[in-house]
Amino acid sequence: MNLDLDCILNSFLVWLLLIGLTVLFIKDLMQGGKFTKETDESDKVVIVTGSNTGIGKETVRELARRGATVYMACRDMKKCEQAREEIVLETKNKYVYCRECDLASMDSIRNFVATFKREQANLHILINNAGVMRCPRSLTKDGFEMQLGVNHLGHFLLTNLLLDVLKKSCPSRIVNVSSLAHTRGEINTGDLNSEKSYDDAKAYNQSKLANILFTRELARRLEGTGVTVNALHPGIVDTELFRHMGFFTNFFAGLFVRPLFWPFVKTVRNGAQTSLYVALDPELENVTGKYFSDCHFQEVAGAATDAQTAKWLWAVSEKWTCAPVLDVKTE
Repeated sequence: MNLDLDCILNSFLVWLLLIGLTVLFIKDLMQGGKFTKETDESDKVVIVTGSNTGIGKETVRELARRGATVYMACRDMKKCEQAREEIVLETKNKYVYCRECDLASMDSIRNFVATFKREQANLHILINNAGVMRCPRSLTKDGFEMQLGVNHLGHFLLTNLLLDVLKKSCPSRIVNVSSLAHTRGEINTGDLNSEKSYDDAKAYNQSKLANILFTRELARRLEGTGVTVNALHPGIVDTELFRHMGFFTNFFAGLFVRPLFWPFVKTVRNGAQTSLYVALDPELENVTGKYFSDCHFQEVAGAATDAQTAKWLWAVSEKWTCAPVLDVKTE
């Protein structure tokens, strides 16, 4: 009898070990590509939005380790200062700064840009990282649907206000953190601001498609200036971005669902790798208007190649944000 129990126990332990190793193998496989090139960024000035947590914080950490002067553009200054202190102590780089920038407020964005330009004459890399995902319907301070306002319009205005210093500092780069969700997106030209109806998933997908359309149209307008702009999908990453999704945050999910998803989710460090690749890889210095995932070039969805929609979205965004006009030669 004891021999049978020992055999059963041993078989159970073997299967448990095999399952554990399989889970760890899947977890490692899902972490994606890594940016392994060592670069010296001590002569670079960088802005990273939404950088007090998650991918943005890890991006700042690595930029600081490489010697860059980094501006953390954040809404929550308390969290920003805590993250900055941690990064400075770890990297021994004192040139990391917190500045308030609420992407849900056009006034806050303009104040941030004015402050930055008083303090810095150059900007070599702008990483538009901040975002909100599938939040209940709410409005920015200027009356825009929150996901469209923060994920697209806020970064649209911020980027346009910084183009003069980016051009002066060329070669320089703009990095837009988008998502694979853009493949499910549609620009609702009849209700862009979701005033007639609201679906949190559709609004998020639309904002991520807007990131790609903005990237491609901006690349066209910046051709020949020495400023490149590219977009990326960071992967499915364990960050606060999911905080509005009850499926991931309720008690039941914490006990049963999240563990099932754990093998398929990237760590924040690995989630930041494609941002670092697009921002820093020397081989991408002249690459513009492209989309990357796992540190590799990827094709975009068909809707993201619609040049007419991109021009329409630019015109509407320019009007709504009162952004400065970027002159471009007509085709």
